[in-house]
Amino acid sequence: MAIPFVDIKSQLAQVEQEIRQGFDRVFAHCQFIMGPEIKEVEDQLAAFAGTKHAITCSSGTDALLMPLMAMGIGAGDAVLTTPFTFFATLESIALLGATPVVVDVDPRTFNIDPAKLELAIKAIKAKDPSIHPLPTGYENLTLKAIMPVDLFGLPADYDRIMAIAAREKLYVIGDSAQGFGGVYKGRPVSAIPHVTATSFFPAKPLGVYGDGGAVFTDDDNLADVMRSIRVHGMGHDRYYNVRLGLNARFDTFQAVVLKAKLRIFPAELDARQAVAERYDAGLAGKVTTPLIPDGYRSSWAQYSILTDKRDALQAALKAQDIPSMIYYPIPCHLQPVFSNLGYKQGSMPVSEGLSQTILSLPMHPYLTQDDQKKIIEVVKKAV
Repeated sequence: MAIPFVDIKSQLAQVEQEIRQGFDRVFAHCQFIMGPEIKEVEDQLAAFAGTKHAITCSSGTDALLMPLMAMGIGAGDAVLTTPFTFFATLESIALLGATPVVVDVDPRTFNIDPAKLELAIKAIKAKDPSIHPLPTGYENLTLKAIMPVDLFGLPADYDRIMAIAAREKLYVIGDSAQGFGGVYKGRPVSAIPHVTATSFFPAKPLGVYGDGGAVFTDDDNLADVMRSIRVHGMGHDRYYNVRLGLNARFDTFQAVVLKAKLRIFPAELDARQAVAERYDAGLAGKVTTPLIPDGYRSSWAQYSILTDKRDALQAALKAQDIPSMIYYPIPCHLQPVFSNLGYKQGSMPVSEGLSQTILSLPMHPYLTQDDQKKIIEVVKKAV
């Protein structure tokens, strides 16, 4: 029997009765859109996240769009972000007519490199792409925001990023689609940027049985605007519209699922950490294992190794019914849809190199020690 990459079925056994009872309550009140469970789970999320506001929405992508829209970001604006991420990060920026300006990542954390972020800002202000690669049309861009990504669950270097943002008067929108539950120097990662966005896609550390997302902030005004945007830009009621918005409401049934899963989430984060530590110990010296800097705690959305023998390793794992995934085979700046930005092969050498050597192994709270031992042995033999 194949080892699951993410084991949702084992997790379901922990919460199934609670979820079914919650579904029965939804059927009883029939408030399938924005039912009372929405406010209940938002209060619980805010308490966990360490923020004043938690606003649920229909997907992680809408969770990125909502703060960008609330901040008035659009055509002519530059948002600095990483190319080594899921496509939705850059997509959300481009959908609003703004321009993603990519900044290469640190080769060990895989997160945006603050030193290169400084160079990119300097290049835009000086209108000089010799300082740092810039997209087509850089001459007319206005710096507005930074969108760091907590890749694979590891928080970005927020002390340096927030200091840069404060100096340059830029917003910070944390793309924590994979990172909810991570900790940065004693603080929940969700509580550090001006707004943090996360995803509840089923495979995420905290996922539902469909799609969903949330944004977190301490800013009362931004929270009010994002709540309006979530429901077609509504004002004092849904038939009074004060801005353009989205149909981005969270589903009441998914709120039931999220409440049940949030209850066991702290224990699952501990279990993920234990799985990561076993991988670290078993694979040391064979492949490059993830680096977790002092004071950081990852939510371990993925456990990603680096190896020059990736093809052989994937084949060996597949032969033993062990799944693996490549996140990400093509950095975003080289995706065909972004050819208009003018980035070329070699523009972001670290991200491009990682795309050729990175491989993610099964990672979830229910990975047994026996299964993990088998994975480790296959990896050690193949490399």
